[in-house]
Amino acid sequence: MNWKTRLTAGLLAGVAALSLTGCASTPASPAAEAERTAAVMQDTAVYAAGKTPKYVFLFIGDGMSYPQFQAAADYLGAVADPDYVKAEPSIALADRDGAVLNGPKALNFMEFDVAGSAVTYDSCSFAPDSASTATSIATGHKTYSGMINVDETGTREYETIAEQLHAQKGWKIGVISSVNLNHATPAAFYAHQASRNNYYEIGTELVESGFEYFAGGALLKPNGADGDQTSLYELAEQAGYLVTDTQAEAEQVTAQDGKVILIDEHLADSDSMDYELDRPDGQWALADYVEKGIEVLDNDKGFFMMCEGGKIDWACHANDAGSTVADTVALADAVQVAVDFAKEHPNDTLILVTGDHETGGLSIGFAGTDYDTYLTNLASQKMSYTKFDVEYVAAYKANKTPFETAMKDVEELFGLNLPTGGAGNRLTLTSYEIQRLKDAYQLAMTDYDSDAYTQEQYVLYGTYNPFSVTITHILNNKSGVDFTSYSHTGLPVAVFADGVGAEAFGGYYDNTQIYAKLASMLKVQ
Repeated sequence: MNWKTRLTAGLLAGVAALSLTGCASTPASPAAEAERTAAVMQDTAVYAAGKTPKYVFLFIGDGMSYPQFQAAADYLGAVADPDYVKAEPSIALADRDGAVLNGPKALNFMEFDVAGSAVTYDSCSFAPDSASTATSIATGHKTYSGMINVDETGTREYETIAEQLHAQKGWKIGVISSVNLNHATPAAFYAHQASRNNYYEIGTELVESGFEYFAGGALLKPNGADGDQTSLYELAEQAGYLVTDTQAEAEQVTAQDGKVILIDEHLADSDSMDYELDRPDGQWALADYVEKGIEVLDNDKGFFMMCEGGKIDWACHANDAGSTVADTVALADAVQVAVDFAKEHPNDTLILVTGDHETGGLSIGFAGTDYDTYLTNLASQKMSYTKFDVEYVAAYKANKTPFETAMKDVEELFGLNLPTGGAGNRLTLTSYEIQRLKDAYQLAMTDYDSDAYTQEQYVLYGTYNPFSVTITHILNNKSGVDFTSYSHTGLPVAVFADGVGAEAFGGYYDNTQIYAKLASMLKVQ
């Protein structure tokens, strides 16, 4: 039994002993669940008395809590601050030359009229997954991690706010994600599955939903787990969807095309959209899919659009702060499209921006830099960890590239440089950091198996390429930021609201209340 097996066994034994977590307890009966739902709805019934919005945008930064958007704001403030760039804070006050930090540059949604906080725990964990937390947001119900819009037994289905608006009010519905369209968060607005990994079954529910607009990453397992099922794209076309997979085709789509599924042309890791750091000019970003979605969905009855910035989560899992910041800013760019729409429809539009949970335990502050931050260092990163894996590290291994040669690419792409005898700069590596990189590089050049890692190796590298993740760890730390985990954490998430009914979303509440407030306000049954 290795260290992870022993640790997991111990944790499971603890969970079984502590009914407070909910994992070991008997799932709530339908009657108890109905009572809980009624109580939640009663708490928020007051919001039904106000004006009802006709256009609702819900932006979800997957893995995005306070550290993610604050780090992005701090970074933008740092790189826009000429005094800070000229003389970043250092331990020696004399080196600052009178420079005064002007502070963060708030992202657009950070300036919304209303800000609240939502607790994210689910039926089995205080550090939940995207399936259960998105279920809470979409339906107002708690469930186990890994389950989508079903109760803890997997037998009772919960109707989503999107399904209710579509069926009861005739609203058009849009679902956008920078990751796969049948991934957990987007699936939580149209699917009902006991396992988030039932990608083909989730995909069939996407088709059966009849929602008018889907856009973003490709569908996972489009031919089923064994590859022998009818293609989900073929099923979609049979159901009347126009399916595109090129940007040129997507640009030509209009509301007259009816139901559409727009798959990004430039797919990256796991058939998702590119990280923002890797997206070349001219290639559609999340914001472009929101803009096209408005064009497709706009109508007199109303529409609901959910847009997920899914790669914030993936970057945080990998402890890649540079990619985290860039994709958080990309989400804000998408929000701006909704803000501009709201300016034209100020009496009919509600915009919400939240997260499903926090990922990575991101901290603004690092033990090795004490009270100082050097966030402009992150500007040295030119690509995501995953692109570096694919385009560089794989070739190093194939060609048996010497460490010193690889480090020339590291300097060009991440700014980290070996000392040359001169004074160096803030990204010049120490002997300790060089040894960390050498050890990681040596391991990366082998046929390593992360499942067989020692506890020390897992803490150092997680399940990621040892060399790539060590590069980002060192760049993060030299910038004055750090991560505590490769997984999710239990931090609450922010809920920003602007427009009609925004006042309902202030305060500190459970994430199920996001659904309850919306359902009450929009008068759905």
